[in-house]
Amino acid sequence: MNIPLELEEAALIDGANRFQILWKVIVPLSKPALAAIAIFNFQGVWNDFLYPLVFLHKQTNYTIALGLNFFRSTYTVHWGWLMAASIVALLPMVIIFFFAQRYFIQGITFTGIKG
Repeated sequence: MNIPLELEEAALIDGANRFQILWKVIVPLSKPALAAIAIFNFQGVWNDFLYPLVFLHKQTNYTIALGLNFFRSTYTVHWGWLMAASIVALLPMVIIFFFAQRYFIQGITFTGIKG
């Protein structure tokens, strides 16, 4: 929505077809938004508890969120093990965020129009 229409019109005047406009103008300018959507989607799937609980029937196929639930029992919680496993489950999210955070910053500073 924030990509100016003038960029598309300028590409049309320069002789680009619709696919070239999409691939060479629109997609590079939307990389920050696409990266943010990808990170939020990955986070939602990674932390999902309900759908894997409903659809997975074998404990060998359980996700990490379901596996963390095994550290709870009826009367006690193994807090040390639960916190250690939570840190291990958190590491992929932190790594992905650090690799993709430049797209967040780029999305704030880069608008597509100079001058």
